[in-house]
Amino acid sequence: MEPDESHCIDTEKDFPDLAIEVFVTSGGINKLEIYRRLGVREVWFFKNNQFEVHHLLAGEYIQVTSSQVLPHIDLKVIAQYTLADQPLKAVKEFREKIREMGD
Repeated sequence: MEPDESHCIDTEKDFPDLAIEVFVTSGGINKLEIYRRLGVREVWFFKNNQFEVHHLLAGEYIQVTSSQVLPHIDLKVIAQYTLADQPLKAVKEFREKIREMGD
């Protein structure tokens, strides 16, 4: 099984810190259980046009309202750009927004 996206934070590891899954349909295997066994710290599901965040705590996933792995990320903003009609324009606007946040 491979996530739609996965990332190691700070250092390369055998398994990522963050896995991102995009749901187009419902059903399928219990991906959280697989990620739990691998020790993936956080899983984001993008479904119904929003992110659902699950953080691994004491060996079990709990649903949280924001990322614990990337606490400064505003998932509502990312979802907004993910749904944009013009992807290239959205990427440019998102990059500009990130720059503004850094100032």
